[in-house]
Amino acid sequence: MIKAVIFDLDNTLVDFMRVKREAVEAAVDAMIDAGLSVPKDKAVKKVFNMYDREGIEDQRIFDKMLVEHYGEIDHRILAAGILGYRRAKEGHMVLYPHVRMTITYLMKMGIKLAIVSDAPRMSAWMRLVSLGLDSFFDTVVSHEDTGKKKPDPAPFRLALSRLGVSADETIMLGDWAERDMVGAKAIGMKTVFARYGDDFNTKEPGADFEISDVFDLVGIVRRLNGVPA
Repeated sequence: MIKAVIFDLDNTLVDFMRVKREAVEAAVDAMIDAGLSVPKDKAVKKVFNMYDREGIEDQRIFDKMLVEHYGEIDHRILAAGILGYRRAKEGHMVLYPHVRMTITYLMKMGIKLAIVSDAPRMSAWMRLVSLGLDSFFDTVVSHEDTGKKKPDPAPFRLALSRLGVSADETIMLGDWAERDMVGAKAIGMKTVFARYGDDFNTKEPGADFEISDVFDLVGIVRRLNGVPA
């Protein structure tokens, strides 16, 4: 009997990488207008290479890029980049289709809902509040809550404890096979791979189910609980 669903946040509920790409391109455009002497495509590539090295949530990525390029920070260029980034991010932050409908159906079914994210606590809550999702979840587990990232079992176990359910009563939905699927499956949770959010062209996610639309999750829960479609 499924009593709870745990969601990853970025690229599962929020189309995070699309937002990131749009925001970085807007930041680079603004920095070039302010005097950055780097071609746009090269600067954008450099930012994402730095994200790969420093982490996608790094809040000082433009500072570091300017230091690498100029040996110091030009605060006029930095300010232009930060403002360009923030404006674009606010304008492009969107949910995947049918997310709100899926959450509503699950709540009506009496399913408990949680988020387990590797994002910093404030970043996760900023996304949830900006999209009007902050009141729908019974608990939100961020990186600061355990100091561990998926696939470490600690974040999953904390979510289960807060929800008051066991692993075999819970489904994990996520887009990152090596973190979401591996971590959840290791402690006995059912796993659903969000193919629609996969940014790695994953061939074999090792999940119990794969979905191309988040609303397909409702059908999986119904099936596992023996509820007629």
